[in-house]
Amino acid sequence: MANAMHERVDAARERVINEVIPALLEAFPGKVEVIPMTNDRIPQVYVASDVHLPVALWLKERGFHMLVDITAVDYYPKREPRFELVYHLREMPAQDPKGAKGLGMIRVRVKLDEREPVHTLSHIWAMANAAEREIWDQFGLNIVNHPNLTRILNPDDWEGHPLRRDYPLRGPRALISLEMPADENRYHPFVETEPAKEGE
Repeated sequence: MANAMHERVDAARERVINEVIPALLEAFPGKVEVIPMTNDRIPQVYVASDVHLPVALWLKERGFHMLVDITAVDYYPKREPRFELVYHLREMPAQDPKGAKGLGMIRVRVKLDEREPVHTLSHIWAMANAAEREIWDQFGLNIVNHPNLTRILNPDDWEGHPLRRDYPLRGPRALISLEMPADENRYHPFVETEPAKEGE
């Protein structure tokens, strides 16, 4: 049984490499670049940020009904553009009208500058809603047209985006200039209070 599943996954991978990706290259000439596979053997492509949304629709129309996950990477200061959005998409057999397909997987990577807008995919895959909020919360990428782009992991009044590689290791407190090194470990109230009056 396990061997049959492995054979089906291997066949699906070959079909993504030999059929889906060549068709994607033909549909978006000059906007898609094939990347060599890594040890996980998932076929992957770079997609230009201006066709990120049409490529997502194109893949869903061809059976990639499941958005497995989204993540982001910050390559600062080693690379420009410094950010990448990374999507993992899977074909779902039950959604495949031809039946024989399914279980194929593709990784789509999108390079982004710090303020470059990238369209939400939450209207295509509902799972993207929370994942894109998390990416914005942690990396501060400019995701546009999201229905509710608010903090999801950090408090609402959190300053900055803590998974950026240039984020201070101790958070906003690291930006406070101290008069003396010994002040570092003293209690620093976030809210200034009036000193207690005599008799209170």
